[in-house]
Amino acid sequence: MPDTIERETTEGAPDRGPVRKRAGTELLAADVHARLRTRILTFEIKPGTRLVEDEISASLEVGRTPVREALLRLQGEGLVSREKGWVVESTDAASIDRVFESRVAIEGYATRLAALRTAPADLRELMALVDEMDGFEAMSRAALNQLNRRFHQRIVALSGNPFFVEMHERTQFHYWNMRLPVLFTREQAMMTNEQHRLILSALSCGDASAAERHAREHVATTHRIVRDALDG
Repeated sequence: MPDTIERETTEGAPDRGPVRKRAGTELLAADVHARLRTRILTFEIKPGTRLVEDEISASLEVGRTPVREALLRLQGEGLVSREKGWVVESTDAASIDRVFESRVAIEGYATRLAALRTAPADLRELMALVDEMDGFEAMSRAALNQLNRRFHQRIVALSGNPFFVEMHERTQFHYWNMRLPVLFTREQAMMTNEQHRLILSALSCGDASAAERHAREHVATTHRIVRDALDG
């Protein structure tokens, strides 16, 4: 029987059967959305991949309704688009400025909040990441990128604001989606990690204003490096 919205009985009271059916569908849709979103954000599902509702339904063993609702949510987040079928978004390098504008705003204020909420254990975790990044010359670019992502993701999470976390994930998706052919020089890598230490120092002092300033400067520095490489 197809999913329905709540019906009214002859006495005007809602029919609880369809409500339970609907609630179940929404829970399934939330689960499908979370699973697809994770696979898209981690690039397990590559940009440009076509998403077929029937195939997703079969692989996840759910009906088409929760799959369609999940895809609509992903479309609203800018992760998929619909044109003759569903497809995972590909981000054009021309969007680089908008991506960094978003990162400055999100990471800047998230870091301000993190300075007010970071515990000693969190600082030790962040310091370990920064120390590990000092050894960038002995690691692959992919390994360094992973450490860098973990550092910034952790700070945004420490803001305690799940909306910032969600928005940051989206900016990260679009940034890495572009597959930018940019290799930082030794000097640039050292400079950006020194900026990580400045952010960390402000967090350890609980200096919200300095934390936000250093975070914004760090994102702006990365933006300049990427922009100069692309323009060159």
